[in-house]
Formats: sequence, C-alpha cells, structure tokens
Amino acid sequence: MANATMRKFGHPRTLVAETACWTVLLRPQQVTLGSLVLACREPATGFGQIGPRAFADLELAVAGVEAALKAFVAYEKINYLMLMMVDPDVHFHVIPRYDGERAFGGLTFRDHGWPGQPALGQAESPAPETLDAIVAALRACWTAPAA
Repeated sequence: MANATMRKFGHPRTLVAETACWTVLLRPQQVTLGSLVLACREPATGFGQIGPRAFADLELAVAGVEAALKAFVAYEKINYLMLMMVDPDVHFHVIPRYDGERAFGGLTFRDHGWPGQPALGQAESPAPETLDAIVAALRACWTAPAA
C-alpha cells in the first residue's frame, strides 16, 4: 500500500519497481535523467525505525536501482540523499551523476552540479508522457527480483 510520500511522488504512475519492503519511483522533477525516489513501505518516519527485514531488503533495492540506472543512463557516480524535511516517510532521493548531458525523448538533461553537490533547484519537469516513457525505459532495465 502506498504511503503519503509515495503518493506525493506520483505512485502508482511513477512506479518503476518494488522489492519486498521498498518502492522505486521516478522522481517527477528530474535533477538528472533517471532521478528516483526509493521509499520504504514500512510505517516509519525515522531511518532507525525501519525493521530488520527492510534493512536487509535495502540491499536488493539498491542493487536493482544501480543496475537499472547504469543500463539506462550510464551514470558515473550516484548520490543517495535522505532529505526527510517535508515528506514524512523513510525515503531516499537517488540522483545518478554524470559529466555533461544525457538525452531522452527529445530533451537534454544536464547535471548542473557536476562534479559537486547535485543542483536540486535546477531540476527538469518533463511532460507526463515523457515521464511515462522514462518509467517504461527504467522498468525494462530493472533486473532485481520483484517482491
């Protein structure tokens, strides 16, 4: 079942994949091409509140995220940001990092912060049909076991 944070980030439309305890969503505001949200489905508002099963399952979720993003965007580095200031449920913003540009659906996505911190304020907001196409492409790249 989707929590408030997952719904804010577009669930179910932005759903890329799920593991037993984690949901991978496309971030509607693309800091870089392929920016994701990795949300825990356990009812927890602090990282230390998630259970042992969710901690163990995080390994599968991260492996799936990294494999899918490597295949999709060929990132050079990856950032996991736990910025739980507004959205209450445990989640990470996953930002694939790269020097230069990546293109998708006729749009160009730059990593404006490279090689420093991600420029969260310079995110692209692609049209819904482009977001749907990115979700489909990432789903096709997902290789981790499903829940």
